[in-house]
Amino acid sequence: MVTETRFPISNQGGQVRVSHRFSIFTALLAVLVLAGLAALVGSSSSQASPRASKATFLASLVSDIGKFTDRSFNQSQLEGLKRAKTKLHINILPLQSNTTSDYTPNFNQAVRAHANITIAAGFLLADTLETFADQFPNSKFAITDYCAKGSASKCLAGNVLTKDHPNVMGLDYAANQSGCLVGYLAAEVTKKHGGKQVIGAVGGLHIPPVDIWMAGYKYCAKLFNKHIKVLIDYSGDFSKSDLCKTIADNQIAQGSFVEFQVAGGCGLGALKSADAHHVWGIGVDKDQSKDAKRVLISGVKHVDLGVFNVIKTTKAGKFKGNKDLQFTLANGGMGVGKIHAGVPKAFITAMNKIKAKIIAGKLHVPKKLT
Repeated sequence: MVTETRFPISNQGGQVRVSHRFSIFTALLAVLVLAGLAALVGSSSSQASPRASKATFLASLVSDIGKFTDRSFNQSQLEGLKRAKTKLHINILPLQSNTTSDYTPNFNQAVRAHANITIAAGFLLADTLETFADQFPNSKFAITDYCAKGSASKCLAGNVLTKDHPNVMGLDYAANQSGCLVGYLAAEVTKKHGGKQVIGAVGGLHIPPVDIWMAGYKYCAKLFNKHIKVLIDYSGDFSKSDLCKTIADNQIAQGSFVEFQVAGGCGLGALKSADAHHVWGIGVDKDQSKDAKRVLISGVKHVDLGVFNVIKTTKAGKFKGNKDLQFTLANGGMGVGKIHAGVPKAFITAMNKIKAKIIAGKLHVPKKLT
């Protein structure tokens, strides 16, 4: 619709005409109004642009019942999430599970927040993850210590999801390889010490991601010390350190000279027991050399790297559902932590040679505990 603008008029000599003074004034006023509107629009646009360019990618991490305070498995993954926030300039949503009943609401919160990737922090979350992957096919997920169904034949750890999920990636770790290295060192220091040839391992739950560590530990301890006895017990828990301390106390009473903890926060009790009895402790997942005085070495599983890499992959648009990211000694995804200063250099040299054999495929370490 065209609207008519009425200007002030004067009546001179019976003729109606527009006042030139008013006409000029009104024209100038119109120009100023239009300029002001243009400036306002420009200002709004310039303010909107930075908001649009800010990070909108959201990555969520759901812990298992070990919680983010375990100073081990879950905490390491949280560190990977935080590093992604800093290095990749993203938003993050860490969700802690205090009990198994928290799994579903935590996943639900991540999905409702429209997370671009939701990472399940471990084996215990597999059932919940598969349920949500089915219900929300447009959401992307990843899970630590599991392989996608589509890559089952190449799975390092042997834990495979029950069905194909085009929106799920597995994060697969060869923990048996690092378990072998710490098992060798445990056997050597025990042999050097003399006396009873006994070492121990304290697990949390009796599940594959725990057993794969122990499989490598036991196999290589016996491979390099045929007379050694390996005691293995489980606390059934990942957080109550007193339970693991009691188990370690009992193993040490049977002659164990080295205690390998594979129980997250609970396992810190095993390290304390080793300190108290003046034997050696071995950490797991993270470098735990600062968590006790007599930590011989730690078997390190870089789950922080797994979390970071799957976020980076997803953000770059390279997410490949029904596939895995794999982590081994060869690519730095597995390793060992700080070695105690009291360990002879000859032992460290020998351990590095074993590592080279594993990488070269000349030493095959079992992934199942026998």
